[in-house]
Amino acid sequence: MYPSSRKDFISLTLSDSYNNGKHRRQSCWRKWKQLSRLQRSLIFFLLALMLILGLLSYPSLNQDWPVPSDREEWLEAGEREPEAEPPGVRPVADPAIRKVPGFNKGPEVGPPAVLPGLLPQVVERPQGPQGPVPKKAPVKLSIGWQKRPLVSRRGPPGFQRWNNASDWPLRRDQPEQLADRADEEEEQEKEEKIVSWRGAMIEADQGTEPLPSAGERQEGGAALAGRDVAAAVPAPGIAEFSEARGWVEKDLSFSRNVDVNLFESTIRVLGGLLSTYHLTSDQLFLEKAIDIGSRLMPAFNTPSKIPYSDVNIGKGTAHPPRWTTDSTVAEVTSIQLEFRELSRLTGDPQYQNAVNEVTRLVHNLAGKKDGLVPMFINTNTGHFSHKGVFTLGARTDSYYEYLLKQWIQGGKTEDSLLEDYLHALEGVRSHLLRQSGPSQLTFVGELSHNRFNPKMDHLVCFLPGTLALGAHHGLPGDHMDLAQQLMETCHQMYVQMETGLSPEIAHFNLPPATDGRDIHVKTPDRHNLLRPETVESLFYLYRFTKDPKYQDWGWDILQSFNKHTKVATGGYTSINNVRDPVNPGPRDKMESFFLGETLKYLYLLFSNDTELLSLDKFVFNTEAHPLPIWPSPPK
Repeated sequence: MYPSSRKDFISLTLSDSYNNGKHRRQSCWRKWKQLSRLQRSLIFFLLALMLILGLLSYPSLNQDWPVPSDREEWLEAGEREPEAEPPGVRPVADPAIRKVPGFNKGPEVGPPAVLPGLLPQVVERPQGPQGPVPKKAPVKLSIGWQKRPLVSRRGPPGFQRWNNASDWPLRRDQPEQLADRADEEEEQEKEEKIVSWRGAMIEADQGTEPLPSAGERQEGGAALAGRDVAAAVPAPGIAEFSEARGWVEKDLSFSRNVDVNLFESTIRVLGGLLSTYHLTSDQLFLEKAIDIGSRLMPAFNTPSKIPYSDVNIGKGTAHPPRWTTDSTVAEVTSIQLEFRELSRLTGDPQYQNAVNEVTRLVHNLAGKKDGLVPMFINTNTGHFSHKGVFTLGARTDSYYEYLLKQWIQGGKTEDSLLEDYLHALEGVRSHLLRQSGPSQLTFVGELSHNRFNPKMDHLVCFLPGTLALGAHHGLPGDHMDLAQQLMETCHQMYVQMETGLSPEIAHFNLPPATDGRDIHVKTPDRHNLLRPETVESLFYLYRFTKDPKYQDWGWDILQSFNKHTKVATGGYTSINNVRDPVNPGPRDKMESFFLGETLKYLYLLFSNDTELLSLDKFVFNTEAHPLPIWPSPPK
């Protein structure tokens, strides 16, 4: 309130006994005190950062020093003493393929029959109708047990983990290994090893990124991928399934304050749990499915009933992405199989009602073009947004897939689903289907504001399998004809690349072509993410036609994966350039769908047992998890 008294002078007192050292110390302290709080905080932060970086770099010092042991070579090869095998873990055996007992179809909602030995550990060389498919170079599909030295340490330096206990090779100094070497070569020529649960978990933990919306790596990455892969080994008689079940029981918890993506969590986690329940009759998996299904329901609390993309499964809240109020059409229309099945099993209609309302709204929406849908839908208005762009690739692909599969799942009684599917196929034929020059490859392009773009995503290679599935379930025969034509095109997307692997996006020459090539790949599109769509369609085409060429094509893709994407220390990686076989540019990233889908479909493709997940009894969701076809209601 009152101004301070003004001082017109400065008082300065000098001491007679001047001490230079003390003065310097006081001067430094005075300068430190003169710094602002922000400046001092910044200095403390930089010092702390330097200390942390020093501690983090410390483990790498060990790599510059040799191991002072006469067992150095053994350690380098990553072998362990057989005596160190942990209790309860044993090498995976190689049983022959076992047929699956018939699924007990009936009107009851209770647990289905157990399907023992669903996923054996070995796939024999594919057999055609006239005998064995011509033998090709031996290929390993494996993180499983092999009788050869393996590099066992995985992960970044200083944080490496040992291989599976089932991966431990025999010691080099054991005479048994020397005596069996000839047998090994013969075995390796006729067998491919199936990825093991423990190998899958290690690779998922280190190679799979979290979902884009996930706030914690455990929920978005390893846990999600682990649940995605667990359904690949639902065989109660296999030791690895017991380990997978133990992980689900003890470690898989959804009580976490974390955002997850509705679509990804539904097709991977909920779909995987429901599938495993049906294949084992183990109530644990149904309980976990109910838990995650209930936690995802807040996504549907929107003004339009079109669900938000992100859900906090701990808080029970949901929201759209930070940058938009739109959801993609594929995400909101490709969760129906799973929520419908959850209602059937629990008798609680809330799950099916929520997704059926989404289907009903999309069915009646304006903005389609002969059954083709735009890529985005607004969660506030419930209307399509960004209209005029039509594609069967990213953001719409599984919309078309789930129209057919819901119709099959429900016993072919829901006419509106079939109507939308058939109408969309007419739109594809009218607006998106073309042939390339000079080889006349049939492909599916895109339409942007009535302008055709001869661009086809690898994602579109789901379509041959979906068309074949529809033809198998009674749709017109020309669907199978189109499926075979598109399957050839997807195959050419692989064989015309120098690595034998397809790019993410291909551009096709339209006649008259001048350079003699059908396919061009732009530099930003040359990567390969280990996607499953082509081998998925190969599986369907082989199941329905029994033509061994589809097994051959899958075998070639597997060889290319092993040659250009397999990592010496375990697992596989996406690559940057499918046109460069010398340096394809490993990305050090393995998507979980490679384990959950690509390898699963390769396994099923190489099996000649048509009762193994029969397509008359099961329908696969878009993440390759089989769900039962419902019994037809009495007429």
